[in-house]
Amino acid sequence: MNKTILIADDDHNVLAGLEFLLTEEGYDIVQANSPGEVVSIINRQTIDLLLTDMNFKQDTTSGQEGITLLSTLNQSDPDLPVIVMTGWATIDVAVEALKAGANDFVQKPWNDERLLSLIQTQLKLSMVQKKASRLQQQNKLLNGAKHPTKMEEIIAISCVMKELLETLSELAKSDMNILLTGDNGTGKSMLAQFVHHASERSHQPFVSVNMGAISENLFESEMFGHNKGAFTDAKENRIGRFELAEEGTLFLDELANIPFNQQAKLLRVLEERKFERVGSSKTVDADVRIISATNADLGEVIEQAKFRQDLYFRLNTIEIRVPSLNERTNDIPALADYFLDKYSQKYNKPKPELSSSALKLLLTYSWPGNIRELSHLMERVLFVCKDGSIEASHLNLNVGLSRAVSSVDNGRATIDEIEQSVLVSRLEFYQGNVTQTAKSLGLSRSGYYRRIQKYGLE
Repeated sequence: MNKTILIADDDHNVLAGLEFLLTEEGYDIVQANSPGEVVSIINRQTIDLLLTDMNFKQDTTSGQEGITLLSTLNQSDPDLPVIVMTGWATIDVAVEALKAGANDFVQKPWNDERLLSLIQTQLKLSMVQKKASRLQQQNKLLNGAKHPTKMEEIIAISCVMKELLETLSELAKSDMNILLTGDNGTGKSMLAQFVHHASERSHQPFVSVNMGAISENLFESEMFGHNKGAFTDAKENRIGRFELAEEGTLFLDELANIPFNQQAKLLRVLEERKFERVGSSKTVDADVRIISATNADLGEVIEQAKFRQDLYFRLNTIEIRVPSLNERTNDIPALADYFLDKYSQKYNKPKPELSSSALKLLLTYSWPGNIRELSHLMERVLFVCKDGSIEASHLNLNVGLSRAVSSVDNGRATIDEIEQSVLVSRLEFYQGNVTQTAKSLGLSRSGYYRRIQKYGLE
């Protein structure tokens, strides 16, 4: 895309000469005849560099009009590179212009080669500074978090995960919006990054935003950015998430938590691919690929009038459900080993081995917290186990309770019904060994038998 240069001068011959020179070099040119026109143009469209005269009145040689313009621009658009021109170049005027925010200056009549060199230099510096600013904000957002991003780096031994990765690999070749659904902790964020790195946008930013963590009054500022002075606490310009993700991927996590009153604004950006920063009327293009995720039933949320159906259709070009961990049990041993290796390196501790009894317990557990729960468990057990071996007792998992709650508790089960299910499933797990079953439940043998008799389970 060609860079746009705004030329400001009250001499039409100067404007014509500069437009001819710069158009030949491939720049798009916009003209202004006064400081007020400069401000108006900059407020409504994207300008990459300003080349401006210091004096706009024929009888003025002080450069004060240019200084005032620079001071105004320094408040509204401090990142805009500015090269000033004057036919009355003095060291004093040049120094004052630089202090007021100009990046460089050139004397009339200008030398074509020097002017073109100054313009190229300032455009390159501006690009570097913008990239550095975006990178700084992106690093704050990522907070050091990294996920596996290649197919061979993602643990997928189970058939359901292999099929999922193959599907996502094909979708990555397109630019369509993807909605990832599934329970919390199933790895939707990791899979969003996988799609990004498998796409043609892989060399551009991946920006993630937790929609549930953004307050309604800061939604526009967070998503679209704001200009300095746009509201009380806007002490400097801020780049929004859409701008940070330019030409890359924007991941909207916890999608169902977007404030309803803000959903129309997001829909407009997705439809028009344009937005404005808070405090600015300048339209900015939004070239981003959207991947979103939720653990909510959006159909139900739409029926409750808490989510716009048109926004759902805009985000849901294709919907992919991510399986829960209990649907991919073949992956559990490898995942557990991966997390043990990860945390052993993090804490500089010897990596322990999972005993057969511990592994059996991991495979039996229902994992309501999914992969996130397994990760936390492996981190904790690293400090609990002894002699380099992880035993079932170190895991402290209520297998019977987990299975009972997942299979019995449909929202109507009573405490007695859940307790009966726990008693039976735990006895099955310990293969009829009453002593081990009672101990795992924190009961004496007599206490266990009393409960068996209570429910007529003899």
